[in-house]
Amino acid sequence: MRIQAQCLYCGKQLSGRTDKKYCDLHCKSAYQYKKTKENPERFYNKVDNQLRLNRRILKEYNKGGKVTVRCERLLNLGFNPNFFTHFWRNKKGDVYWFVFEYGFLKRIENDKEKYVLVIWQDYMKGKFM
Repeated sequence: MRIQAQCLYCGKQLSGRTDKKYCDLHCKSAYQYKKTKENPERFYNKVDNQLRLNRRILKEYNKGGKVTVRCERLLNLGFNPNFFTHFWRNKKGDVYWFVFEYGFLKRIENDKEKYVLVIWQDYMKGKFM
């Protein structure tokens, strides 16, 4: 006795192979998309997405190699300073946090929080801390 199967996406009766799950490629793709959207985003994806966003924002605002920008401007664009790839400490003890090749240092100037943005330089090599 053969049991009639239904498409997992649209519910139509399936014909053909006994192990068939979808009526066509559209239903298969739509079902997979729906299933992916229902699952919570994986931690790795969240971190990767935030790092890529941080890098894009730092790159956009640092066209000159070293600039100062108000913190709120970057934060309003979605920048999150808690996501970085490495850091570097200069001779004065200031710690620059880096998102790949773009770095930032938090400063307070005239009672305003600002970031000093820099780009990774060759002299910084081998001085990870």
